[in-house]
Amino acid sequence: MNLNIVLVEPQIPQNTGNISRTCAVTGARLHLVRPLGFEVTDRQLKRAGLDYWDKLSITYYDSLFDFLDKNAGERLYFFTTKARRVYSEVEYPDNCFIVFGREDKGLPEELLYGNEKSCVRIPMRPELRSLNLSNAAAIAVYEVLRQWDFPDLDREGRLTRFTWED
Repeated sequence: MNLNIVLVEPQIPQNTGNISRTCAVTGARLHLVRPLGFEVTDRQLKRAGLDYWDKLSITYYDSLFDFLDKNAGERLYFFTTKARRVYSEVEYPDNCFIVFGREDKGLPEELLYGNEKSCVRIPMRPELRSLNLSNAAAIAVYEVLRQWDFPDLDREGRLTRFTWED
């Protein structure tokens, strides 16, 4: 099974670094849509991704239009606080794309209005603006993987120092 995480114009290198680490440990492919608010060589970005940067599969796009054009016909799910449907109410197909917008603006409203049935949200208290981008991405990634029964992931655990008793 293949999962694709898309960050449209991310601004904060630590968020992208954290999301890249989530992609590395889950096998998800990362898609970065320019312009980025940082250089990919940024020290903080690589520090947040730690030693996982070389374990990533990353595709770069020059713009949102470029991304949409190159992935026409794919199943895209747009995460936004403006959606009516909750992210856990969706059945995510193989090779789907979960798409997140800028930390400060989200995704363009014209994109959301044109794709209302593909928009999903993470429930939160109504008086608060939104979750941190890397937290939202982790929630989404693990919901998709849960639905797929965590393919290719270690489900048994790695107990090395402890012995658990019944």
